[in-house]
Amino acid sequence: MRDAVSRGVLDRFSSRPASVVSAGKAAWLMACGLADGRSSGFVSSEVGGIVAGPRGPLPLPEGFEWFDASHPSPDAMSEAAGRRALELASRSASQGGLLVLLSGGASALMAVPADGLSLADKMRTARALMNAGAPIADLNCVRKHLSAIKGGRLAAVARRTVTLAISDVHGPIADDPAVIGSGPTVGDPTTYADALEIVERAGVRDAIARHALEHLERGGDESPKPGDPRLQDGYYEVIGNRELAVAGAARAAERLGYAVHIFPEATSGEARDAGAAFISRALRLDGSQRACIVASGETTVHVRGRGRGGRNQEFALGALPAIDAAPHGTVIVLASAGTDGIDGPTTAAGAIVDATTTGRATRQGISADAALAANGAYDFFAPLGDLIMWGPTGTNVGDLHVALVER
Repeated sequence: MRDAVSRGVLDRFSSRPASVVSAGKAAWLMACGLADGRSSGFVSSEVGGIVAGPRGPLPLPEGFEWFDASHPSPDAMSEAAGRRALELASRSASQGGLLVLLSGGASALMAVPADGLSLADKMRTARALMNAGAPIADLNCVRKHLSAIKGGRLAAVARRTVTLAISDVHGPIADDPAVIGSGPTVGDPTTYADALEIVERAGVRDAIARHALEHLERGGDESPKPGDPRLQDGYYEVIGNRELAVAGAARAAERLGYAVHIFPEATSGEARDAGAAFISRALRLDGSQRACIVASGETTVHVRGRGRGGRNQEFALGALPAIDAAPHGTVIVLASAGTDGIDGPTTAAGAIVDATTTGRATRQGISADAALAANGAYDFFAPLGDLIMWGPTGTNVGDLHVALVER
């Protein structure tokens, strides 16, 4: 945020102050960033600003209202935040404009059901699609067509917007403005027909909310499309993503004397398999005797058991056999952590593994294979003291994987 402000992004507003909508896991600190430097006084109590997301460590600037909304499932506070955002958007037309600060989690933290639908209708529909394994692009398509704020609808009300986004969207749709936070300020290329097709393809027609299905079948007020004149006076910039986290890790390693290797493509797939593949690839690298290998992305976990864990903890645990099989004389340490400080439904951000992990676990009667079978990576690492416990960081750009290798 400080970098964006110093580059003059806010000069795009013809007058000040402007209304501000900040939503997502980084919403609190993004709003605080406006208080730095030239943006001091950008928002005032007369025009208003909202924060929809977790509470941060710093006091909010004057003029902001905080909504303690819920993630990953929206709640009444999420809806209240969304309705307040639409009010600010409507008022902003006669003011400087609407500044929208987006980060991961905004889809749940700022939600307004379309007319005739309830929040419960949306939640049931989203849950059915997620349980069916629908990819994020498909899930967001349906969400947009059950919403009064997503898919460009917020910008259509405001008419004049500047959006600054911190992205946690990876892979083929990396940093796509239409996906980040379900695209409240950009045109939506999808249609009601697309949403219905997704429901049919996922096989959840009978599982989603009846009112939601009727709404999709009825169609009606379509989401604004790219090129819609209501969205012409809008500016969008991704100011942070996983590459920012990778660059920070690389700088830190270089300062410590490591030769840095970066795997540029986003990590994906089953967490345990991705962890093993990451270590195997790291060990194949030639070069310095002191190397730091960095990657980032977002994996998935196929839940098979009832243990506690998260994708970063399972990434680390899945890498353990490859670490144990490293050539004699090679020392390797792996850390995998969520940049938001929260890994799955646990208090950990991730975990650390090295050549001593298996031996220490064996002496305590803990089995890595049994932990993987039960999806119990947290239960494996906790007794060893090898969990990464940061607490919430106030941002989210995905997961970071760092291996240190010495030969």
